[in-house]
Amino acid sequence: MPGSQSNDSPNSKRSYGKDTLRPVTIKQLQDATHPHPDAEYFIIDGAEATQVTFVGQIRNISTQTTNVTYRMDDGTGTMEVKVWIDAEEFNGEENQAVAKPKPVEQGYARVWGRLKAFNNKRHVGANIIRPLQDFNEIQYHLLEATAVHLFFTRGPPESATAQQSKTGGAQANGMANGHAAVGGEGLPAGTSQATKKVYQLISTLPQGHEGVHVQQIAMAGNMEVSEVLKATDDLNGMGKIYSTVNEETFALLSF
Repeated sequence: MPGSQSNDSPNSKRSYGKDTLRPVTIKQLQDATHPHPDAEYFIIDGAEATQVTFVGQIRNISTQTTNVTYRMDDGTGTMEVKVWIDAEEFNGEENQAVAKPKPVEQGYARVWGRLKAFNNKRHVGANIIRPLQDFNEIQYHLLEATAVHLFFTRGPPESATAQQSKTGGAQANGMANGHAAVGGEGLPAGTSQATKKVYQLISTLPQGHEGVHVQQIAMAGNMEVSEVLKATDDLNGMGKIYSTVNEETFALLSF
């Protein structure tokens, strides 16, 4: 995202493939565990969380020379959100004929950024903060954060688990009949086992209209995100899947 504050160090570049964007509540950010002081991520519900997004009410705005600090409250807790000021961009916005809507005190806003810890105090370093135009987004966000929390703590819905069991049974029958049990039907000869596995997971994992995110595929298949990304590139090239809302969310291409 524009204005990203991630460092350009080799460590940050190596972790690029593991970047995620997770909907959360402020209480989850407060309860998140930090593996070690130099880690660029926190652990929420047993999973790595790099970039996060949440919706809250702005209780206070404090403008400094280098940043603007917003005190946010979403009903589960409060958290400071810091947006660093880019002088050139700031002056450019002042000269625009039509200014973009700006967050105001007591108004609601959505934040995208990274959870950070400094001097034993946590804050979110924001890439973007924008005021809400539709207050239905508040309820939508809380429902989305709840659904993701339940997925990580309780697993997929029972209907999806039953579907996976049914698919597993079909694969076992295929093994008995001498067929491949990886779920690679319709894939070209020579397709790697990892690519077949990812194709099978995309076919069976629960998904809405947006498809399945690579992080979800990696967790379900006990695979590295980089391995999943390579497999999705292969499947995309074969015309078997397509990206939906972003470059890391995929759905099957049906004919």
